[in-house]
Amino acid sequence: MVSIPNPTSALDRVRKEIERNALRARNGIKIVAGVSKPNPGASAKDVVWRAGRCELWHYRNDAVTLAPPVLIIYSLLNRSYILDLAEGNSFIQRLLGSGFDVYMLDWGIPDERDADNTFEDYVDDFIPTAVDRIREISGSDTVNMLGYCFGGLLAVLYAGHHPDAPLRSLTVMTTPTDLQELGPMGDALGASGLDIEDTFNEDGNIAPDVLLAAFRSLTPTADVTAYVNLWQKMWDEDYVAAHQSMSGWGNEHIPFPGGVARQMVTMMTDNALVNDRIVIGGDRVHLSDITIPFLHVTADRDHIIPEKCSAPLVGLVGSAEAEQFRLPAGHVGLVVGKTAHKTTIPKIIDFMRKRSEEVTR
Repeated sequence: MVSIPNPTSALDRVRKEIERNALRARNGIKIVAGVSKPNPGASAKDVVWRAGRCELWHYRNDAVTLAPPVLIIYSLLNRSYILDLAEGNSFIQRLLGSGFDVYMLDWGIPDERDADNTFEDYVDDFIPTAVDRIREISGSDTVNMLGYCFGGLLAVLYAGHHPDAPLRSLTVMTTPTDLQELGPMGDALGASGLDIEDTFNEDGNIAPDVLLAAFRSLTPTADVTAYVNLWQKMWDEDYVAAHQSMSGWGNEHIPFPGGVARQMVTMMTDNALVNDRIVIGGDRVHLSDITIPFLHVTADRDHIIPEKCSAPLVGLVGSAEAEQFRLPAGHVGLVVGKTAHKTTIPKIIDFMRKRSEEVTR
């Protein structure tokens, strides 16, 4: 039997496409004109401590039901608003909604005053001071620490150098460990034979364009694909807003402190974390001294911190409760989008909730 096309269905599809084209035109004009730009990082917060460009943010939450507080150590590579991208797509809001008292260390945008910053500044100064400030504000003896990307590296170095630090648990995401498998960031730091000093800007920090070019080299057609997808979905205002926020964040790399960059070159040469050759402040630091409950979340499609770079970490810490949680996602997909909100964030919340207690206020 020959099926006869339904003229009504065909007409409905045509009408639907006409409506979508009208929406594409309207939304495209908004993008070109810069109208209705998204406002990422908008969750209400207060600055409760600062040093130079570094700020400690305390997110407002009238429904705190869990203690101790959570301190997020963000990366040195880019802007922190990826964790608070938009209403309904915010890691921060999920933590707040689960009853946590949430703080974040944001490093700001480094300039010439930060060119000599080293790991010691972050691991032995900024982070310990922030932890003390949180304990002062909250009245809690401990904190649950959460590090993302390079912030995860700072967190494990802090925990390793300060094994008696007041931490209840440590969670890190896609944290560089086997530094000889660092990928594009390693190339920018001299693994490809490039002199690290040649990557510095006039302020003495690695120029943002150097890292951006290194990451783009792995996905050279990503921008074209993104614009094709944008055109196809331009009728959808939510998709357009998410695209604007994500593309803005992805192109907004910040300078990388020159002092830390020089130290990274030595750490890469020694493969210091894997080979137990880390030196901070003149002290040998052993990741095996980290004995608190530990969770490392990795992504098998991560092109920023490849999984073969991050995966060894869980085997280097000394925690009896040490777990690696591997997800089929990319670097950003761990904290933004469907995979993050269905899998990553619930896993992290459950891990920290088990190391917390109920409070009443």
